[in-house]
Amino acid sequence: MKIELQNYVEPFVEVTVNTFKEFIGVDVTPKHPHFLDPDKGFDWDISAVIGLSGAVRGAVIVSMKTELAIKLTDLLAGPGHTEIDGDVVDAIGEINNIIAGNIKPKVPNGDKIVISIPTIIKGREHSIAWPSKQTRILVIPHKAFKDDIFHLMVAIELESEG
Repeated sequence: MKIELQNYVEPFVEVTVNTFKEFIGVDVTPKHPHFLDPDKGFDWDISAVIGLSGAVRGAVIVSMKTELAIKLTDLLAGPGHTEIDGDVVDAIGEINNIIAGNIKPKVPNGDKIVISIPTIIKGREHSIAWPSKQTRILVIPHKAFKDDIFHLMVAIELESEG
């Protein structure tokens, strides 16, 4: 079944902007969405991945550099973080958990979407790949603070009706 991206892009942008504003107190600005180029390198240091199942299959991923992850964690858990520690892992996982949970009422058949607990990937310049060649990963960059960028990525396959 062909996904209607306009039914998903706007809600993900809205939920992401609201999550950062209401949960962390940070204004973020979405940039131009595009599809992930699997051959392009990225300079992410941490990604939170939440699986989606039920009415859709896929994942919601938030990826960023260490410096931004630490700034966000300091706002949520108090200052003093200098590296990706347990607090940073928890903070980035919880941010993505809130985004994934709040998207459900805003997308078609959202009440039939089940979200997994966050999985955290750490490591300089890691990449995200989806096993199915047909699944396209939508990347929505967001600007935070003065010049920090994080990427919200959405990979969705709709359940077949058959």
